[in-house]
Amino acid sequence: MKKRELGNSGFKIAPLALGGNVFGWTADEKTSFRLLDAFAAGGGDLVDTADMYSTWVPGHKGGESETVLGKWLKRSGNREKVLVATKVGMEMGPGRKGLSKSYILRAAEDSLKRLQTDRIDLYQAHADDPETPLEETLEAFAQLIREGKVRAIGASNYNAERLSEALQVGGRLGLPSYRCLQPLYNLYDRAEYESALEPLCREKGLGVIPYFPLASGFLTGKYRSEKELAGRARGEIVKKYIDDRGFRIVDALVRVAMQYHTVPATVALAWLIARPGITAPIASATTPDQLSELLKALELELDPSAIDLLNGASA
Repeated sequence: MKKRELGNSGFKIAPLALGGNVFGWTADEKTSFRLLDAFAAGGGDLVDTADMYSTWVPGHKGGESETVLGKWLKRSGNREKVLVATKVGMEMGPGRKGLSKSYILRAAEDSLKRLQTDRIDLYQAHADDPETPLEETLEAFAQLIREGKVRAIGASNYNAERLSEALQVGGRLGLPSYRCLQPLYNLYDRAEYESALEPLCREKGLGVIPYFPLASGFLTGKYRSEKELAGRARGEIVKKYIDDRGFRIVDALVRVAMQYHTVPATVALAWLIARPGITAPIASATTPDQLSELLKALELELDPSAIDLLNGASA
């Protein structure tokens, strides 16, 4: 497997990352360990989580995913084999959100404890914080890098204007720069990324690690009507994809999957992996069988006609 440069971070990674949003939520600790074992055995080396995973679950307070990942890192002895990516900034409770310097420094210590490690390989601003000057945020990251607690930084959910401004501020003041972007991007959600973020990332040499590459499961083809969303963990998120365009995309995925004797999820990831400027989509799984299908995307090279079909269906 040919690894890819993650922007200018100095990291080389496999072109598929594992999403930790399900750890301790729809995948219990035992299942999460099995998923992590299989991912590492399959050549995967970047695991992405966040401090706020999974605050949306009744009874959870955040930090559940990092805690599970930390236990696995300690138990498996794989700390040197995987890169740990986590995020800061989304609300964790009253007064616990944003990208102020004091909050980032405190949140980083909390994440390090849960992850049971001495450094975060990729620390990402989970969302833009317009209330905090970009200089202050970057100064916090600079301190963490100086102290050896963070190796590289990235941004998530920034629009092109703010990402460009952050890169300019960092360059002007000699502060660390974001090395990658984590945007929402998949065959359905294309417009925002491709119109402004894609050209900026390619111009500035940023790595791109998109989240929800399967549109919260919609692109697997398992949802064909709103009725099928009832009781599903991500039902509310998936609703927006239930339309003519969504089904046109799924039909194209099914056609290509049949051509390659695989499943739609594998094809959707292979399309992203083949997209210029994409480093590695971040995909999550709740069973080892699901993960096995996702890992097959690392070996699937779509021909131009298959890519044209998918591009046309999702235009």
